[in-house]
Formats: sequence, structure tokens, C-alpha cells
Amino acid sequence: MTVRQLTIPELVDACRELGVPGVGLWREPVRSYGLEATAKLVRGAGLTVTTLCRGGFFTAIDPEARASALADNRRAIEEAAALGTDTLVLVSGGLPPGSRDLRGARERIVDALAELGPYAERHGVRLAVEALHPMYASDRCVVSTLAQALDIAERFPARQVGVTVDTYHVWWDDAAPEQIARAGAGGRIHAFQLADWTTPLPEGVLSGRGQLGDGAIDMREWKGHVDAAGYTGPVEVELFNDGLWAREGREVLEETVRRFVEHVIR
Repeated sequence: MTVRQLTIPELVDACRELGVPGVGLWREPVRSYGLEATAKLVRGAGLTVTTLCRGGFFTAIDPEARASALADNRRAIEEAAALGTDTLVLVSGGLPPGSRDLRGARERIVDALAELGPYAERHGVRLAVEALHPMYASDRCVVSTLAQALDIAERFPARQVGVTVDTYHVWWDDAAPEQIARAGAGGRIHAFQLADWTTPLPEGVLSGRGQLGDGAIDMREWKGHVDAAGYTGPVEVELFNDGLWAREGREVLEETVRRFVEHVIR
């Protein structure tokens, strides 16, 4: 999504040319290009699919809506397996219309994971619950902190359910480093994503993730937290940004690689 203006073939070519070894994919462009075609193209280029985004949206009360969400998540698990990734990132869902029951919504997430966790394990896929910034709690994700995400995940085996650590969503939380250590001790850090926090936020806030180094987050510090917790998996950069999307995609990817080196690993 950082370079959503690129087609799947253009993305694969740019990653290969720039030495990017893995790519996190989103379901919509994969579906547009074709699941089997995407899997073949990525494998042929020697790239790893690090994660698939996204599953989730488990909080509906209506039985038909809940059944539809579970069916869609089973498809997402199957798609992840076909692409060769072992991690499906979950955005769990916000409050249903007219509801103010946060605890009830979180329990419905647990109910869904109880059904989906074994299905994912049979397909070699882990479910990674992502905590989103509290500003998204009403409409997108009632899981707002890593502590809440772990409280949910720890009801299940780590081989089935873990968490996604995304700097954009947790950088403000003083308890997050401790929770990263908790997640690492349980083998539950299934994905790690970077994006910067810049202000003022754009209207609608969904496309406000800043390029690395442009905002308030110390990327190297957060990389240190997950390293100390024993995480050795991929590090993704996931930017939703209208300004970046308006530019030439390969140029944005090249800039992102430079910023990653400068702000994360040097």
C-alpha cells in the first residue's frame, strides 16, 4: 500500500531492482491481478510475501453479518497460504451501529478467533491482531493497545494467534515497550510495521501516515524494542499517504528504502 499506484508486476520489478527481499500484500490488488498469477509472479522474482492484509472486522452483532465476516476471513486465510505467507494481519472491527459496548465487541473478536484459529493453523497461517490508535476505536478497531491485543491473543496458542506491532498506532503508549517484551516472551510478535506520525493529520486521518523520518517517532528505538524482544522476522514499511500516492511509485519506493536505511538500521 505504500506504493499502491504500482501494479503488481511493477511492484515486483521495482522490489527486485532495489534489492527489497519481501513485500506485504493487500487482498484487493492481489484479487484484481489474480491470486494464482500474483503468487507465481512473486515466487518467480525470488520475493517473500511477508504478510497479507487484511482479515478481521469481527464485531458485527447481526448473525448474517457475522457469518459473512467469518467466511471472508476463511478466504483470506486460504489466500495467505496460496501466496506463501504465514501471517494474516487482522483489523478487528469497530463498534456496530448504535452500540457503545466496547467489551462486548472485544468478546465477539475472541469468539471469531476461536473459530478461525484452528482453521488458520491447518493452513499454516498465523493470525496477527493489530492494535490501532484509539482514534479508530469507534469505526475500525476496538483493540487500541498492545495490552488489549495480547489479552485477546493469549487466549489461544501462539502458533494460531499473535499480534502486529505498528509504530504508527502504538508510539504514544508508554506501556507499549513492556507489552512488546511480553509479546516476545510468548512468541507472539507475528508482524512489525513502521510508519511515522506527522501533524496536522489530514481530514479523515486514514491517509496520514508519514514517510520515515518526517514525524515524531524514533524508528530506531522501536526497532530496538522488537529486537530486544527476540523478534527476527521481516520489518515492513506501510504508508497510507495521499502525497506519496500522487508521486511516481518507483521513486517513492526508492525513497522509502533510503529512509529505512537512514532512520532504522544505521
